[in-house]
Amino acid sequence: MLAAFGDRPADAVGDAIGSLELTWLITQVEEKYGVTLDLTDEQFSAMTTVPRAVETLRDALAVAARG
Repeated sequence: MLAAFGDRPADAVGDAIGSLELTWLITQVEEKYGVTLDLTDEQFSAMTTVPRAVETLRDALAVAARG
């Protein structure tokens, strides 16, 4: 999904994630799943790598689905 940000090949996406990429990714996830994620500042600041972002967003989606 991050490869679509900047229209680049998937292998060009590094492990680190910048704040603009993160904001874009959160928006894409919210649109795809039709939810609004209520992320805390702590959750947002912890998403500094792609794996951490995936883990945090997966957990947030699970909470939104229950909610």
